[in-house]
Amino acid sequence: MWKTILRRILLMIPQVIILSVLIFLIAQAMPGDPFTGLINPNQDPAEIARMREAAGLNDPWYQQYFRWIGNALQGDFGDSFLYRMPVANLLAGRITNTLYLSALTIVLTYLIAIPLGILAGRFQDSFLDKTVVVYNFFSFAVPIFIFALIMLFAFGYRLGWFPTGGSIDGGLSGMDAFWNRVYHLILPAITQALLGTSVTIQYLRSEIIDAKSLDFVRTARSKGVPTNKVFSRHIFRNAFLPVASQLGYEITELIAGSVVIEQIFSYPGVGKLFIDSIVQRDYAVITSLTLILGLATLIGTLISDIVMSIVDPRIRIE
Repeated sequence: MWKTILRRILLMIPQVIILSVLIFLIAQAMPGDPFTGLINPNQDPAEIARMREAAGLNDPWYQQYFRWIGNALQGDFGDSFLYRMPVANLLAGRITNTLYLSALTIVLTYLIAIPLGILAGRFQDSFLDKTVVVYNFFSFAVPIFIFALIMLFAFGYRLGWFPTGGSIDGGLSGMDAFWNRVYHLILPAITQALLGTSVTIQYLRSEIIDAKSLDFVRTARSKGVPTNKVFSRHIFRNAFLPVASQLGYEITELIAGSVVIEQIFSYPGVGKLFIDSIVQRDYAVITSLTLILGLATLIGTLISDIVMSIVDPRIRIE
């Protein structure tokens, strides 16, 4: 297994290099620059030109790239022109907020999806199975921005059960701050989880239905093994393999795909920051966030490979 992990990590090195070059070139191709927003009738164009020269924006692209990537390797992602602070400090709090939201969402997703997928597969064609299938179609078909707006209006504004924005109230500390943060997370996490269960439910249901007709299951039943033991020891274990392989990808998708949820619920995470930075042409934040999300995708792939090598030793590379 360690050889598999080492090989995957070494494979990530050229992927990261290519990713960083593409991100930098795409950012360079975007119209304007960080100082475009300063242009107005009262601003001296010569002053803006001097600021561009001081920032190194007139240097050849490869010099700018090596300067940017060299600083990034030292933890210096530049300064945000929108927030007037180092990008590293800005991202620290936003990434933490998004990780909290993603962690709670993934827990709720599996708490909902795994029982429903197991029950639907075990009791195939029953009323329960048909109900789960209808719910699955609903979660797959409804756009998340529409569902999020409905949840926010119903439980945030009309009923007032949950806050409608922010990540924590001010002036709190200790356990009060912890539970207040969780309170702010519940509504966006549940919204994301309810629509994020379709893949896991479908995988589990299909795998359980297929596994029930396999030879080793029929052999176990012919030997008089109790039904519950057949499901727990033979069917469920094999059915969980595709779910385990998707774990890393789902974590990455939640981190990268939180843009809509964070915008609607005014949650201060990387998704909302990303949109705000694009609108305001904050290039240092855009390139840093894109690089970090790309790295998260590669790490998610690595996690999926590690999980699969643990639960299914047959795929390990010796």
